[in-house]
Amino acid sequence: MKYSANSVWENKDEYDVVIVGAGHAGCEAALACARMGFQTLMFTVSVDSIALMPCNPNIGGSSKGHLVKEVDALGGEMGKVIDRTFIQSKMLNSSKGPAVHSLRAQADKANYSKTMRKVLEDQENLEIKQMEVTEILAEDGADGKKIITGVRTYSGATYRCRAVVLCTGTYLKARCIYGDVSMQTGPNGLQPANYLTDSLKELGIEMYRFKTGTPARIDKRSIDFSKMEEQKGDERIVPFSFTTDPEDIQIDQVSCWLTYTNEKTHEIIRENLDRSPLFSGMIEGTGPRYCPSIEDKVVKFADKNRHQVFIEPEGLDTNEMYVGGMSSSLPEDVQYAMYRSVPGLEHAKIVRNAYAIEYDCIDARQLKSTLEFKNVEGLFSGGQFNGSSGYEEAAAQGLVAGINAARKLQGKEGIIIDRSEGYIGVLIDDLVTKESHEPYRMMTSRAEYRLLLRQDNADLRLTKIGYEVGLIEEERYQNLLKKEEQIQKEIERVESVHVGTTKEVQELLESCGSTPLVSGASLADLIRRPELSYEILASVDKMRPELKYDVAEQVNINIKYEGYIKRQKKQVEQFKKLEKKRIPADINYEEVQSLRLEAKQKLSQIRPASIGQASRISGVSPADISVLLVYLESR
Repeated sequence: MKYSANSVWENKDEYDVVIVGAGHAGCEAALACARMGFQTLMFTVSVDSIALMPCNPNIGGSSKGHLVKEVDALGGEMGKVIDRTFIQSKMLNSSKGPAVHSLRAQADKANYSKTMRKVLEDQENLEIKQMEVTEILAEDGADGKKIITGVRTYSGATYRCRAVVLCTGTYLKARCIYGDVSMQTGPNGLQPANYLTDSLKELGIEMYRFKTGTPARIDKRSIDFSKMEEQKGDERIVPFSFTTDPEDIQIDQVSCWLTYTNEKTHEIIRENLDRSPLFSGMIEGTGPRYCPSIEDKVVKFADKNRHQVFIEPEGLDTNEMYVGGMSSSLPEDVQYAMYRSVPGLEHAKIVRNAYAIEYDCIDARQLKSTLEFKNVEGLFSGGQFNGSSGYEEAAAQGLVAGINAARKLQGKEGIIIDRSEGYIGVLIDDLVTKESHEPYRMMTSRAEYRLLLRQDNADLRLTKIGYEVGLIEEERYQNLLKKEEQIQKEIERVESVHVGTTKEVQELLESCGSTPLVSGASLADLIRRPELSYEILASVDKMRPELKYDVAEQVNINIKYEGYIKRQKKQVEQFKKLEKKRIPADINYEEVQSLRLEAKQKLSQIRPASIGQASRISGVSPADISVLLVYLESR
């Protein structure tokens, strides 16, 4: 049979799920579906861009480290891959309480991408194809919804499937801009995906236009590190994955470097603001509030005479260095001038110019909490396409979208991690409930129950869910149950073991600046003292069993913060009551008397699943919630 150019034809291979995109969201979604036993096909505009890090060369950081730990606890891959490819690791906020401790690792970008690609290529039930998806195929359902039937590619090929997960990142109608230069291109000069947006609009999906950006990369050989502050990694490295043996990752680490902008830098930027596409109106998309460009910082924080600049290696086998903190879309000549005004960068040679990137994404309020579109059955979405920012936020959403696409095919209810169970729950709930006019970034302050949602206990919170959906193997699950038992037994033991006013005890207390004992006290009472800990008391605890570090850590935290933890658990109980008050899917808010007009509009648009979710919608007041509760009682 003879085929004409661009002929439409149908691929006869059978697939259950199609993943569109192979960034951090796409990788987790594809692995989840394949590991849950479904024939999965992942499309990417470039196989060489799988798990690409087009911006910062690191994984984790404040609150983002929590997300990576939670992805790992559920059976995701990001934590395992960064443990194999990091070149520096650091625990942030270690001087503060455990709720805000956040692990952050510098990655060897090329090795991270290569390692993740190998995992995908070796995964049973998973195929990878380099091709742009241009159309989502759906048919009319009985209830007026569309139902997914497949996708069509730029080559004209049709691939039939029962579910699609969109993980398009920043590629849809992408445009990279600096100065007067505007290129129709995705990140790192890769081709954009220019056709899918129109197909999504035809399905009734509302689109936004967002912006993000990246700093220049400079040649390491042109940097004077003697004018900068060296930033070393932690002496004792903590892994991201709960499956990684800490002893296997104690490696020699590379250094990062800290320098600062100055008044000269700011003057150069201010004098050239008229040439910035950000301020000239050339850029249409809305940028991230919490990761602004350097020109944004200079304008919005005019009182600051300097800003931090982190110089970070992109990998072991390259001289490219990332200039963290100086994202920009200024013209090339201005970039050279401003970078060279920074101490240590006086002779900097730019390898890749800084640029801003605009792209199409969605209003995530069109999604259910399972990340399935409300009006298109079988269509799921994850990552920056949902209006979020960051590799870690993307991976978390991709994993949940992938799990729920697979569970839909299993005929099971999707999993919903609520706000009291994980940062992933906070992230997704915020995205699908609250109106967002800028890329969403996860922060510890967004989590109401952050003392319970620590990164150190992510496995205790979420591994059971991963086991139930089929992503956690039996051995790992049994190890978790054993860990839970050890923690509980040891807490009970230290609560019951008392020490007296012996010389050994008093000397230990004195050496730690702690008040001497007048009479005996339990080990737990001593652990609760701010200057003491479970570890410090080892020498006076003669009957202490040998426990792994992570078990001992949980014993220490649970005892030391017992009062706060109990208080937060009570708050969670109240939260759960509202979450359990379900709202019927067919409710007509126009019929609810005394609801304000804005509340009717917002509730009809978002269609919350519970009273708890309804209470978090902007524009829905406590009075509206009371009215709604009365109405539901009358039903």
